Amino acid sequence: MTDPGAKAGSDAPEAAHAPELAERAARLRVAVVGGGIAGLVAAEAVAAIGAHATVFEAQGRAGGAVQPGEADGLVFDAGAESFAVRGGHVRALIDDLGLGDRVRTPQPGGAWVAGIPSGAAPLPKGGLLGIPANPFAEDVRRVIGWRGTWRAWLDRLRPPLTIGHDHSLGRLVRKRMGPRVRDRLVAPVSTGVYSAHPDDIDVDVAAPALNAALTRAGSLSGAVAELTGGSERAPGAAVQGLEGGMAGLVDALVARIELLGSEVRTAAPVEALYRDGDGWTVRVAESAPAEVADGAGPGGGPAEPELFDAVILAADEATARRLLAPHVPALAAVAAGSSPRIEIVTLVLDAPVLDAAPRGSGVLTVPGSHTAKALTHSTAKWAWLRERAGSRHVVRVSFGSQGEEPATAALDDEAAAALALAEASALLGVELRPEQLRGSHRSRFVQAQPSAVLGAAERRSAAAAAIADAPGLAATGAWLSGTGLAQVVPHARAEAERIRHALLWG
Repeated sequence: MTDPGAKAGSDAPEAAHAPELAERAARLRVAVVGGGIAGLVAAEAVAAIGAHATVFEAQGRAGGAVQPGEADGLVFDAGAESFAVRGGHVRALIDDLGLGDRVRTPQPGGAWVAGIPSGAAPLPKGGLLGIPANPFAEDVRRVIGWRGTWRAWLDRLRPPLTIGHDHSLGRLVRKRMGPRVRDRLVAPVSTGVYSAHPDDIDVDVAAPALNAALTRAGSLSGAVAELTGGSERAPGAAVQGLEGGMAGLVDALVARIELLGSEVRTAAPVEALYRDGDGWTVRVAESAPAEVADGAGPGGGPAEPELFDAVILAADEATARRLLAPHVPALAAVAAGSSPRIEIVTLVLDAPVLDAAPRGSGVLTVPGSHTAKALTHSTAKWAWLRERAGSRHVVRVSFGSQGEEPATAALDDEAAAALALAEASALLGVELRPEQLRGSHRSRFVQAQPSAVLGAAERRSAAAAAIADAPGLAATGAWLSGTGLAQVVPHARAEAERIRHALLWG
C-alpha cells in the first residue's frame, strides 16, 4: 500500500514553494521567434504559468500556414483547411479555446484521381495510402485496368519468404503489386498528402504497422485488409475543420496570449540572438517595426535589443538554423531537410456546372500528368462554406511538390489565376471560362520536409538532440515535429514545458 506520508512528502516542496514559484514565473520573460501555430501554442503554454511571452512574427499576420484568404467578398482558408483527428491534441486545444462548437466534418463526397488513361475516376474507398485491399474491386479496376489488377493479384501468390522489410513505400508497392498500383493509386495520395513521391516515403513512418502485417498476412493486400478491417472510409474522413476557417484558431490563440498578459508582435523579423550572461538578447530588424497581431495598435517593438530568460525558436527551418548557428554549432553536422515550395490559388467561380460536384470533394493527380498536383472543391467539401458562398463555388488549386518548383512561381497573380482556372477545368472535367472567375487569391508556402520522407525522422531526432544541449533554448515547428497540426501542437507544448521546467526548477 502506498505510504500517504511519503506521497505528501514528495509533493510538499512544490506545494510549500507555490507562492515563490508564482513570483518567479511572473518575473520570467520568454521570447518566441515565429508566430505560426507552433509559436502561438508554445507562447500560450508559457503565458499560462504567469510568465511573459513575446512572440516575434516576421510576417504581417500570425498563423503561418494557417491563414485566411478573401476574394469577391468571401473569406475562406487560403492555407491549412483542416486538422487530423488522430491523437486528439488539436481538438483538445480547440475545445480549451472555446471553439468546439465550430468543429465541422467534411462532406462525404470523396475524391477523384486524374491522369489515368480514362481521364479520371473516383479514388477507391478503403485501402491504405492508396494501396487497395482488393485489387479486383470495381473502383480499383477502373483506375489500374485489368492488366494492373492481374499484376496486383500476383502479390497474393508471392511466397512469404520473399517479403523481407522494405523502407521505401514506392519500392514495396511496386515489387508486391506492380507499377500501376504505385503510379496511379499510391503516388497521387503521397504527393497530395506528403508532397513527395512514394519512392521517398518511409513505410515505417507513414504506415508503422504495415511491414509487420505484411509478414503476418503474406501479402500486401492482405496486410491492408488486416489493418483497415475492411473499412470503406473515404480518404480524408479522418480530418475536421472549423466553421469560418482554421484562421479562427489563430485568432483565438492570439486573444488567449494577450488575455494572459503576453503579446504577439507582427512584422517583427528577428535579426539575431545573443547570449547575454544567463539570458538572451533578441534583435529585431530595424526596418520592420513590430505591431500587435490584430492590428489594434503599436506593440512597442524596439529596434534596440531586448533581454529574455529563454528563447523558443518556432520559425521555419532556414530561419531557425541561421539564428541557432552561433549557439548550437553541432546543428551544422545535421543535414537540412529539403523543403518543397507550395502555391495555392483559390478561385471563386460563378459556375452552375459545378453544382453537382462532378468530381466530389476534389482531385488528386498522377505525378507528371497535370501541371497542378491537386484540387479541392471547397464548397463541395465544406457545407459551411457552401452556405456562405451562395450560388458561387470555391476551388483551390495546388502547385509544387518535393523537388519540383510550382508552375506558378514565375507568374504574376493574373497569370497564376488563369493557369489555375485552366487546370481546374481539366481536373474537374467541365468547361470553366475566364468570365466565370469572380475573384482569386494566391498564397505561397515553404513547407517543412514531410515527416514521412526517408531519413526525415533521423534528421529531426539529431537536430532536436543538438538543440536540447543548449541552455535556455528550445525549438519547435514542423521541421522538428513533423508536418500537420496533429504533430505540431503536442511538440510545441512539450518544448514549452521543457523550457518552463528548466526556468522554474533548473
